[in-house]
Amino acid sequence: MDSDLSPARVPARVVILSICGVWLCYFVLTSLRGAIVGFEFNWAFLSRRAVVTIASIAVTGSLWPLLQMLDHRPLWVKAGATLLGALPAAMLLAAINQWAFADIDAAMMSKMTQHEGVRLRQDISGNILVDVTPPSPPPVPSDDDDDDEDGARPVVPKVPQIGGPGAPHMQRIEISHETADGRLAQLSDLASGRYFLLLAWAALYLALVNGEQLRAAERREGEFRGAAEAAELRSLRYQVNPHFLFNTLNSLSALVMTGRADDAEEMIQTLSTFYRRTLTGDPTGDLTLAGEIELQQLYLDIEAVRFPKRLVRRIELPETLRDVLVPGMMLQPLVENAVKYAVSRTSKPVTIAIAAAEEYGRLVLTVSDDGESSVNDGAREFAAPAPGFGIGLANVRDRLDARFGSEATLDAGPLVGGGFRTMIRMPIVRAHD
Repeated sequence: MDSDLSPARVPARVVILSICGVWLCYFVLTSLRGAIVGFEFNWAFLSRRAVVTIASIAVTGSLWPLLQMLDHRPLWVKAGATLLGALPAAMLLAAINQWAFADIDAAMMSKMTQHEGVRLRQDISGNILVDVTPPSPPPVPSDDDDDDEDGARPVVPKVPQIGGPGAPHMQRIEISHETADGRLAQLSDLASGRYFLLLAWAALYLALVNGEQLRAAERREGEFRGAAEAAELRSLRYQVNPHFLFNTLNSLSALVMTGRADDAEEMIQTLSTFYRRTLTGDPTGDLTLAGEIELQQLYLDIEAVRFPKRLVRRIELPETLRDVLVPGMMLQPLVENAVKYAVSRTSKPVTIAIAAAEEYGRLVLTVSDDGESSVNDGAREFAAPAPGFGIGLANVRDRLDARFGSEATLDAGPLVGGGFRTMIRMPIVRAHD
């Protein structure tokens, strides 16, 4: 068995597609949200958002090797590493977002303040200066104006003028600078959103890893199951050969003992041809139906030397079924049973028939004989002829079950009027399937 025991990995193409999918969804949803709140599809926003998306894909991709190293670690280890590893990545993505939109934020602030009559500036120390246009002062009374009731002239407040002569009157308000805290708060707010996006992708990646590991386990289970079935088939097939050889050697011994040297030599030659064909193939492999029936004809040739007048054979093989594949030596125990329990126990001619047919899209194989009904047919179906060598129908059933499972059946029993029949039904499998 050639089993791949290397750790299951999510294909790189799938990982890359998952990263791109998450951040493209972010790009689309954020753009739609911007359009809803009034920014429309402005190229300045879209281009910078595209830059942020590309950078996000790259940063998320840098997390992949870390998670890949933990593919076969416990879930709590994966979760802890993901929670910790996503933090610096989220801060980096937030900083990239601030950098990408810094000029747009400044331009929007300037436009907004000009519209409201306020101008924001920043001095070299980082202090924020707010220039506010004060309301127009009341007119200054002339010397000719009358005094008020108390004899005092109205006092006009003096507003410090910003700029030189001719400059608009602006009042300066100075606000102490807390740039570091403000930027950190904004950075943290952005990072929290990126953090959960990174966790969402990490959860998707862990799900892909679990799926890949499950598929790998199923493949290994299938390979082990196939190896077990092959071992079972090999074991069952190896039961056939010694059983057949044991019976054949007994027949050969009987020929020698009775002085039939020529018949014994013919049997040895046929036996040599039979084993040359059966031992060169894979014991777990299939044979074409034509090849399987040829092997049974060789076996019947061997037995015909022992029973030249009693053994009659009949083969029915349609041309359309010659290339159908069947387990090798599947028919051997059935033909042997027919010889042992029908031909050898009577002095009359017995016909052994091997027939193949197609029935409702399935292959039907039949091995039958017309031996005397007085033969103990129950022993032909279940009993072992000799300790350590009896296999018969039980072996055929086991091989069919190992090869086809419930898709193959075997039925055996005596025929009305005498004889015995074994019928196998199995799926039709051809060499090009």
